[in-house]
Amino acid sequence: MIEVKNVNKSFDGNHVLKNVSAIFDDGKTNMIIGASGSGKTVLMKSIIGLHRIDNGRIEYDGRNLPDMKMKDIRVLRQEVGMLFQGSALFDSLSVLENVMYPLEMFSPMHIQEMEERARYCLKHVNLEEKSFQLAPSEISGGMQKRVAIARAIALQPKYLFCDEPNSGLDPKTALIIDQLIHEITVEFNITTIINSHDMNSVMEIGENIIFINQGVKAWQGTKDDIFHSDNEDLNNFVFASELFKKVKKANK
Repeated sequence: MIEVKNVNKSFDGNHVLKNVSAIFDDGKTNMIIGASGSGKTVLMKSIIGLHRIDNGRIEYDGRNLPDMKMKDIRVLRQEVGMLFQGSALFDSLSVLENVMYPLEMFSPMHIQEMEERARYCLKHVNLEEKSFQLAPSEISGGMQKRVAIARAIALQPKYLFCDEPNSGLDPKTALIIDQLIHEITVEFNITTIINSHDMNSVMEIGENIIFINQGVKAWQGTKDDIFHSDNEDLNNFVFASELFKKVKKANK
């Protein structure tokens, strides 16, 4: 579990996060949503430790990140998996080598054990053996995202962060990636936090949703709760399109 308590963050006098508190549960797909400039990306980067907060607490199972010494942060880093928006695969490495990379950096495994672990992760995200020696440029965007997920879980993380995981994917592939992230989260009881503006993803796998509006946590609930919320800002954001307005009407 990750708990954020009264977190504030400013940049050059601009108060971006204002006393944000939220709980992100184990074994659930926790989502941070909000309009561009709302503070959702700053919140995720603060939780990861890429931004140093002004004050407040960011607790990883009771361990407060701002109070950690460098050696403790290094230990925590090994418990964290990251799925980047553009997959961020290394073009000079094969699919298999990309998944082995974090193991080479942080694991005491022998090379054979690393390869076995990488193969296991790739098969777990439903990639075939024939793709393992290909370069990222030789596979589709959906397959690249699967490789990125395999790499993110290679170190058996307790915490998984996903930044716009469906960016650049067609709707059908995006749905498959959503389900894959959800399945892995439940199977390994990971605390997964997803930063997303994809309302299809929110409606599909949003088990715990944090809505950030103008730097404030304006709402928290599930994908089902959204249909019954009277939060005007949330409704204007989620149900902006005519399609989703019809969906909301049908679910009343």
